[in-house]
Amino acid sequence: MKGTTYERVIRAAKDVLPTTIKTCVWLVKITVLISFGILILRYFNILPWFSGLISPVFNIFGLPGEAALVYVTGYFVNVYSAIAVISTLDLDIRAITILSVMVLCSHNIIIETAVQKKTGSSAVRMVVIRTLSAFILAFVLNRIMPGEVVSNVLNSAIEKASLKEMLTDWLYSTIRVVITMTILIFTLSILQKILSEFGVIRWISKFLRPLLAIFGLPAKTSFLWIIANTLGLAYGAAVMIEEYEGGKVNKSDIDLLNHHIAISHSNLEDVILLTSVGGIFWWLLLSRWAMSLLLVWELKAEMAIRKKILTFVG
Repeated sequence: MKGTTYERVIRAAKDVLPTTIKTCVWLVKITVLISFGILILRYFNILPWFSGLISPVFNIFGLPGEAALVYVTGYFVNVYSAIAVISTLDLDIRAITILSVMVLCSHNIIIETAVQKKTGSSAVRMVVIRTLSAFILAFVLNRIMPGEVVSNVLNSAIEKASLKEMLTDWLYSTIRVVITMTILIFTLSILQKILSEFGVIRWISKFLRPLLAIFGLPAKTSFLWIIANTLGLAYGAAVMIEEYEGGKVNKSDIDLLNHHIAISHSNLEDVILLTSVGGIFWWLLLSRWAMSLLLVWELKAEMAIRKKILTFVG
């Protein structure tokens, strides 16, 4: 007997708590450790030094060398940090758009790769495709976007804060992130369980089936696709892990989804933020959709070939 609507909601919320608490603790720990590590790298100027090494490569993408610091900061931290560095540079709309696409492809790489590894995908493969996709899209966009290539940057001086100031900023920002992350993770996990209990996810899957078919994704990944596209990988981690470990999506399904959302996720907040500093919305969205489509269909071809080989050998 299913019980009343109220009883079903309460039961759904209780059922999801144990696994959600476990995932939340894991995610908070890794977030705090990684963010502190990045703080140390910043204080000892290791991030600027590393960006200086790769800055000549950015000329290939029609970007000035200083833009490398934006990419490296976003790569190891997040979109917010990349935007903070962008605000110190005098870049035009074309350059900001190309750079934003790079950041969107491969930001927060350590934490988000950890999430994707926990849901069954290869961590090495995720890092490789996200990094290469950022470079490939930047190269292509530099060839097809109208406008002139940026040759230099003005107003690029970045003041270095003291260790005490950096630690204080880190502490406040980390507390804010942890609180936000905890609230969102629990809210999303409970919501997912309730939607599943009342059959809403089945309806969503049916509605999104044509779009997901174009992307090469199974219909059963529709809810996770929505979560990843609206809130991103980090905040949607608990739901993704619960769906995978609970057997609601199999390894091949989640791997296909991970190849898509590795490049194209958080298309609500992050894209709007980068648009607000000068990025062109359609380039930011459509370029990554095209790349994610290619990645998923390439993986499906791999899977088909692998299956035929195993059948032949067997």
